[in-house]
Amino acid sequence: MATSKSAKGESKSKILPRLGAHVPTTGGMAKRSISYAKDINASAIQVFTSSPRAWAMPEGNPEADQKFKELANEMDLAVYVHAPFLINLGSPTQSTYENSVASTAYSLKRAKEIGALGVVIHTGSAVEEGYVNQAWKQISKGIKPVLKKLKEDDPWLLLEPTAGQGQSLVKLLPDITKYLDAWDWHPKVGVCLDTCHVFAAGHDIKKKGGMTETLDLLVKLVGLERIKLIHANDSMDVCGSLKDRHQNIGDGHIGTAPFEELIAHKAVQNAPLILETPGMEIEHGKEVAIFEKIRAKVIK
Repeated sequence: MATSKSAKGESKSKILPRLGAHVPTTGGMAKRSISYAKDINASAIQVFTSSPRAWAMPEGNPEADQKFKELANEMDLAVYVHAPFLINLGSPTQSTYENSVASTAYSLKRAKEIGALGVVIHTGSAVEEGYVNQAWKQISKGIKPVLKKLKEDDPWLLLEPTAGQGQSLVKLLPDITKYLDAWDWHPKVGVCLDTCHVFAAGHDIKKKGGMTETLDLLVKLVGLERIKLIHANDSMDVCGSLKDRHQNIGDGHIGTAPFEELIAHKAVQNAPLILETPGMEIEHGKEVAIFEKIRAKVIK
């Protein structure tokens, strides 16, 4: 499929930020994921390269990977990988920690093989109250060798703060600098901001100016160049709930107005918006269309 054009004849990639969703891979990325992207008019997608709820790390299929890359390039799609949900680099359970390090390295490898720009991992939890200091030590020790192997053209490792529950290592945005400190502010480490998570953790992005305030804070903390991806989700629960329950855009407690501030902010002009909301092609297509209207309204 040739790159789609706007009314002014510009390619999708010139209309920023890019928009899309997490897409299914059942049936093959070159078929199902690409078809899904076409159906929802996406210019960016996120995929799993292995089961999100298992430690299995299957080898890729070079022929299928190449076909996917070719089709994604034809559509001018920006591709991202979400690593398995099981990853918790701060876990006190040795097997979980070791598998988390291995799965992070695996996800970066598979991302490169399919031409993805970044790999998203959750910032995780120390699980036990007294384990926080040790958690930071093992996070540093386990992942520094992985980061050391990354070259300039390799995918970014993107930290996604969680909803702040329990012994979360990143409860509020300022905590994310602890990860960057642990990894010596490695130049291939960036941030994926989830709007539902940050709202649940206590950043009031719903109030007028709240989204702008939150993004300004993130820029101050990590720098504009490290903000690489946005998970654009509404929330089933109120601000500060510490509950990670995504809702469709406009149907939750965040609403649509804050996303106008989001799309207008300099921090996201080169950070695609990826939906992780309930539903499939029909719902995601409608939500991409909502964002397209907002983008047209706020980006001059």
